Amino acid sequence: MNIRIPSFLGSLALAAAFGVAALLPTSCKTVETKASAAPQSMAVRYGTVNNPADVRVKVSLNNRALYVLEGEEPRFVAAVAIGKPESPTPTGHFKAFNKLPRKRSGTYGFHVRGDDIRPGKRSDTPPGYSYIGYPMPWWVEFATGGYGIHAGGVWPEPRTKGCLRLHRTIAKEFFDLVRPGTPIHVAHSQPEDATIGKNVPRPTDYADPDAPPSVLITDAPLDRTDVPF
Repeated sequence: MNIRIPSFLGSLALAAAFGVAALLPTSCKTVETKASAAPQSMAVRYGTVNNPADVRVKVSLNNRALYVLEGEEPRFVAAVAIGKPESPTPTGHFKAFNKLPRKRSGTYGFHVRGDDIRPGKRSDTPPGYSYIGYPMPWWVEFATGGYGIHAGGVWPEPRTKGCLRLHRTIAKEFFDLVRPGTPIHVAHSQPEDATIGKNVPRPTDYADPDAPPSVLITDAPLDRTDVPF
């Protein structure tokens, strides 16, 4: 998770769009966004699942791709963000558990007191402030230690603290495809990399500024797919 404080004008525009007051920024740095057009969809789909008990998930860290299979047949393919070298995504055979559609981070988020909203760690919350975690909706936990698959920015280089992120427009679809106990195999490569993994849609909006903190602490990023975070 990477909290980015948007520029002053970006904060005003986003806050106005969501009907909340913008906060004065701590930085005026402009974030350049990628100019190429985004794919029409952030996932490739191959039919529908007939037997949820036969669903399994494979993740390729080298290809930054997630494959949902029913038996040996592909059903859903999408790009994922992976962990940084200092906080790598764990590899191995796991099972999905602790599915939470409206999860927030228990470690990183915002310190809130009235209109004063400051990014920070939960452990550093100042006296008199409440803590609201950064949004991590459509959470599917797969490994002990707090590793999950959830909605978030999908960067083209290792970016997370070990979790796997799916684009916010498709995270719910993945969430609905798996159930507690669904096998999840995370490895550096998968056989599917050479076939269905060759043309995985890659999000181009990863460097767009987050919605302002005054929006991120609301239910908007948990309920809507048009809120950038």
